[in-house]
Amino acid sequence: MQPTLLQLFLVFGRIGVLSFGGPAAQISLMHTELVDRRSWLEENQFLGALSFCMLLPGPEAMQLATYAGWRLRGVPGGLIGGLLFVLPGAALILALAIGYATYGQVPVIQALFTGIKAAVVVIVLQALLSLSRRALAGRDSWVLALAGFVAMFFLSVPFPLIIIAAALWGFARRGATADAPLVTGPGGRTTQTIKTVLVWGGLWALPILAAWLSGAGFLTEIGLFFSKLAVVTFGGAYAVLAYMTQAVVETHGWLTTAQMIDALGLAETTPGPLILVTQFVGLLAGFQEGGTGPALLAGALTLWVTFTPCFLWIFAGAPYVERILARPRLKGALNAISAAVVGVILNLSVWFALHVLFAEVQTTALGARPVLASFQPLPAGLILAAAVLLLGLRVPMVATLGAMAALAGMAHVMI
Repeated sequence: MQPTLLQLFLVFGRIGVLSFGGPAAQISLMHTELVDRRSWLEENQFLGALSFCMLLPGPEAMQLATYAGWRLRGVPGGLIGGLLFVLPGAALILALAIGYATYGQVPVIQALFTGIKAAVVVIVLQALLSLSRRALAGRDSWVLALAGFVAMFFLSVPFPLIIIAAALWGFARRGATADAPLVTGPGGRTTQTIKTVLVWGGLWALPILAAWLSGAGFLTEIGLFFSKLAVVTFGGAYAVLAYMTQAVVETHGWLTTAQMIDALGLAETTPGPLILVTQFVGLLAGFQEGGTGPALLAGALTLWVTFTPCFLWIFAGAPYVERILARPRLKGALNAISAAVVGVILNLSVWFALHVLFAEVQTTALGARPVLASFQPLPAGLILAAAVLLLGLRVPMVATLGAMAALAGMAHVMI
């Protein structure tokens, strides 16, 4: 039985509010609600949709929710699924960013964030280990991972170039295998696809164009940067965070590295996709640009250009899912990207760890180099404690973040 729009609203609203714990937990929750509990989707439909979403840039869990809604009730259902997956977390991110911008410099708050930073180092390491088990299956994948790390950490190669190179390599490796043609089928599907691309592409570009025509240089820069980020976000938020940190801190000077780590820690405590960290970054950049007004505009624009492309990918590509999944060269490209992303996340792990463990980190021609005399024993101990909680005792992520903040706060009072 096809669900009503109200039923979709209630179920996806529940999913959006409860979607803590990263993509694996979010996908599991959707499977329970949509396949096991209500039988709205069959197992093969759900798994095929997940495979399709993993081929796309952007948060796969949010795009899976959008696809599931589209499959059940067309475009209105897709909008319900995608928006309700994002909006609860976006509302919390807005509140957290305002609180952080207002009170983040208070000493006791800074002490709490020392614990959160320590937990973030271990959270990124945990993501690295999880992806490595799936992506590194042979010698070629290990070479790609090492090349990705060297290219980003030592040579400062931009993340998009790493993704493109890995995709071309993986595509070429499968070149001997013929791909099935993307036959459009009856019913004017090609025409409809073109209309979909034009409509959603126009919606994506509209606020950036408005900012540019009004002479709002900062907002235009925000819109263009996060639009570019939306196109290259393969491999999850952790992969693109390294590139975003590099660009936001070193190129644009919108945030410091410490603020980026804080942003990730707070984004981990909210439901919805982790890529909502981009909204937090946009809000903080806006605050530093001119206060609350620019912050709200920058945050809204960042949210728009981060997630509007997701609806474009799904609504344009959903009718072709079966044909796309039958193309082995695309799968080869995705596998190569996943392997390279392991190296990129390793770069992020090292980058964050250096900036938490050392008070001074110098930028050199061959990557970041810590000043050894600036080593900080307290964060080192907190990282060890976070590793015990997350990797040893398997304490949930949000609970670990809270425990580490409390532990750092107690250490601040005692010292």
